[in-house]
Amino acid sequence: MNVRWKTVLVLAFALAVAGCAGQNTHDLLNKTTVSVPASDIAATHEIFVATTRQPATKDPRQVFDGDRSLTTSYARVDVTVPKVHQLGAIERAKGSADSNPAKQFTATDVVHYGDASQFAKAVGANIAINGDRALVFVHGFNNGFDDGVYRLTQIAHDTKYPGTPVLFSWASSGKTTGYIYDKESANAARDDLEATLRMLAKTRVKSIDIIAHSMGTWVTMEALRQLAITGDRDLGGKLGYVVLASPDIDVDVFKKQMIRYGKPDKPFAILLSGDDRALKLSSIISGDKPRVGDYGNAADLASYGVVVADLTKTKGGDRLNHAKFADNPILVQLLGDRLRTPAALRSNDPGEFDDIGQGIGKAVGSMAEVVITTPFKVLTIATGG
Repeated sequence: MNVRWKTVLVLAFALAVAGCAGQNTHDLLNKTTVSVPASDIAATHEIFVATTRQPATKDPRQVFDGDRSLTTSYARVDVTVPKVHQLGAIERAKGSADSNPAKQFTATDVVHYGDASQFAKAVGANIAINGDRALVFVHGFNNGFDDGVYRLTQIAHDTKYPGTPVLFSWASSGKTTGYIYDKESANAARDDLEATLRMLAKTRVKSIDIIAHSMGTWVTMEALRQLAITGDRDLGGKLGYVVLASPDIDVDVFKKQMIRYGKPDKPFAILLSGDDRALKLSSIISGDKPRVGDYGNAADLASYGVVVADLTKTKGGDRLNHAKFADNPILVQLLGDRLRTPAALRSNDPGEFDDIGQGIGKAVGSMAEVVITTPFKVLTIATGG
């Protein structure tokens, strides 16, 4: 067996063990109600959902499963975070066991909306009372509906996001063997994400921030490309931060997407890592072509109007190093620092990126080295240790 296929098998095994999501079951709701004292709960988050998944009729506890729907469904999931929660972690019950709200993230209620207008009214009301901002999260490959709900809850909680969290959940199979199925599902969801962004822009929202992960960055870039084609690339001035974490996109395809979109008024942020094992397998599957998320030429990417943060020398929360943006406590804090100041209040002054670099340098201390490449310059924050 040659070295290339040994690498494939090793990476495939790692995916099977850890996965993008890491859960063997995709139950969101508990079988039975588990009551705990209010003092054991740190917070309850209302996660609004637009999804291209089918309702889970075989196992209602999943709420939505991995089958595709030709229409978008809408819901809200209430999730509690335990007082014992650690920054960057998603504490979950093992297997199909019920969650204990005192120890784990727990979905306590699901509200379904009959159509887009009902959803728009509900999410618009929440936006109006929670800071006039919305954070749209688009999950990646091998994610069940539950995985996206809990990840966005963790991001919103840990970053102290001052607005309304909205999950766009496309029909990933939630299986490590479903890469091709997931890629087709991502393609099928582009119009739905575009429509969801337009819907949010019609509310009283002042800023729509987007965080997309892995294969979800493909859905996001395609939706943004479609907006640009219609002449509304910034959603009437309401598009805020666009963060593309571990992008599972062919580099050449990404360049074409950016050319069609044009250089953003505020540079998009790309978080990449040369030790991302999930993307190495994706690259092999895709004909040994580099993915944006582990591309070695940051300056090349920056020339298209993006800021690139190379996280290779920071630690990930699992063996794949595929979700550092959310599971590395230091990086989560940095992300929160960025998100809490609306993008509209950020200047385009190149000097601003010096502040970003200094901030990262102070935060990581002796733990890492981060290289930030901007459209203007390269910042290397070298630290000891």
